[in-house]
Amino acid sequence: MDTKQLRYFIKLVECMSYTKASEELHIAQPSLSIAMKKLESDVGYPLFEGHTRKLQLTDVGEFLYGRAKEILENLDILKIELQEIGSVGDGCLILGLIESAKHWIPQTLKKLKQDYPSINIKLVDILGAESVKQALRTHQSHVIITNQIINEKDIVSIPLYEERLVAVLSKEHHLKEKDTLELKDIYKEPFIISTEGFQTRLDVLKAFEMNNLPMNDKYEIERFETAISLVQEGLGVTILPENYLKGSTSEAVIQKVIEHPNLKRTVHLTYLNQRYLPKSIRRYIELVQEHFTRA
Repeated sequence: MDTKQLRYFIKLVECMSYTKASEELHIAQPSLSIAMKKLESDVGYPLFEGHTRKLQLTDVGEFLYGRAKEILENLDILKIELQEIGSVGDGCLILGLIESAKHWIPQTLKKLKQDYPSINIKLVDILGAESVKQALRTHQSHVIITNQIINEKDIVSIPLYEERLVAVLSKEHHLKEKDTLELKDIYKEPFIISTEGFQTRLDVLKAFEMNNLPMNDKYEIERFETAISLVQEGLGVTILPENYLKGSTSEAVIQKVIEHPNLKRTVHLTYLNQRYLPKSIRRYIELVQEHFTRA
């Protein structure tokens, strides 16, 4: 039994067709059939039911499929870790982040570049909770800055800071003259809210629920910039992290503090607990924590 056989087997299970699997593997169909017979011989049990016209896994096949995927995923991760350990130079940082972190991330990256001048840096938007967990577990990101609440044994989550959630209105909105708002002021307005799977959505819905107010949700969005565009056109109001509205974004709309104790969120730094992290990545984690210790 070797990794090539296992990769062939996984592809065959996913396609459930020798023809389609052999096409995607770029091998001849007889070669795939021979490989599967050899794998069954090595395992000592049939992997597919022999009495059905369609491909159907046996119990042994089901078990092997799950284990094979796990083994190959771990092998791919091992290769990444070995490359990072043996790499020459300052390596690479793949940093996942939320939209509201844009105002302070450059400061921490500048300090990292001073310590590791040749490090390559890749910034990736990672927003939902499942996306955070998947990106860390598959080694697609070294570190992720997120407001998602992640309670997983294999993921370290370090609280960095709290930020307020504020109301965002168009410049022509009838509430623009009020100094502060309450949820009762905006609950009848067409509301723009994050889609399912985003912590900000849960925070906002909880605040409305605590005040026993319905929400007139009309638009669901994944990115804050989309919400800002909709607000600018007078299509509704929204609630966003205050830090996202810093800089040029704040000029396009009006933001108002909402008098509500729960309209705030905590931003975390997360990374995979058992993953090998090069010195440059460990240094970046230190720099981020130092940034908010001094703030």
